[in-house]
Amino acid sequence: MSIGVGAVHRIHRLLSSACATAAVAGLMATAPVAHAETDGASCTEGWQADILASGLGGLENLETDGGGGFYMSGIVKGVLYHVDSSGEVTTLLSGLDNPAGLRLVGDDLYFLTGDGTAFTGTGTLRRYNVTTGAVTTLLTGLVQPNGLLLLPDGDLLISHLSIPIPVGMSRYRPSTGEFIPHWSNTPYPNGIALTADQTAVYTENDFTSQVLRIPLDAPTAATVVAGVHDGLFPGLDDMEATQAGQIYLAGDTSGSVYSMDPATGSTCTIATGWQTSSPMLPNGPTSVRIARDGQGWALYVTSIDGNLRRLRPPPGVDLTPVLADTDVVPQA
Repeated sequence: MSIGVGAVHRIHRLLSSACATAAVAGLMATAPVAHAETDGASCTEGWQADILASGLGGLENLETDGGGGFYMSGIVKGVLYHVDSSGEVTTLLSGLDNPAGLRLVGDDLYFLTGDGTAFTGTGTLRRYNVTTGAVTTLLTGLVQPNGLLLLPDGDLLISHLSIPIPVGMSRYRPSTGEFIPHWSNTPYPNGIALTADQTAVYTENDFTSQVLRIPLDAPTAATVVAGVHDGLFPGLDDMEATQAGQIYLAGDTSGSVYSMDPATGSTCTIATGWQTSSPMLPNGPTSVRIARDGQGWALYVTSIDGNLRRLRPPPGVDLTPVLADTDVVPQA
């Protein structure tokens, strides 16, 4: 997700339906459809929402700290926040250029900057040590980097929501510094999540509101899982998947959070109405992350309205994330 700080300001949000149709045609030529697309229904019953922190300005991404708190990127104010388990908010870094994706590996918080501000390549991947406060720049020259995902082998995937020329996704290995640009050529990716079997990742084509599956051993062989139909343009953003196989997605222009079953392609809306009153887009939820909630799991959501929310599921919904905190994740 990008915010209107620079000339880009989510230009594709305002593109004509003709452009969107062309993007769909281009996608379908390279990515076969795995399931028929379905209209999203409401499944809000039983989900309980509450606000954990507010008044933070437009938020872009979040990552659990493993102890009941979260790290958050404030894309509007150009800051990195930490909110602890009691709700106290601390500003860790400021003066950043549109900070975006976050991933914590041990004491190192990896984060992206330059989300959507320039197509000339001013983005960075940096590492913030949460113990010492030291910041290290690992990559420069990234084109509109947005989403960030830690893979089981310790590599990081970066999605580039780049306009006007699609860049796709890149891959970075912290242990050696190896960087693979254009690792996947899927157009206009945003959020990234690991599949339940850990052999592939999900992402979106942001133009077409479609979720794609990309095999880790064949990154050019993307298939379309399903599309989200919710108004003219739901604006799919960050996502998270569960061991049970469900995908949860933020809709940054629809103001909603969705649940998708990749086995059937069916989608439904679990929360809605989380929008600002601003006519500028996007203005809704930007990121979803599953984290501990007592002895169970909950879905945590950041939004452009400056709120961090918690969504507690109804009985019978298993939110155990693909890489639960009982799993061993390689250290970079």
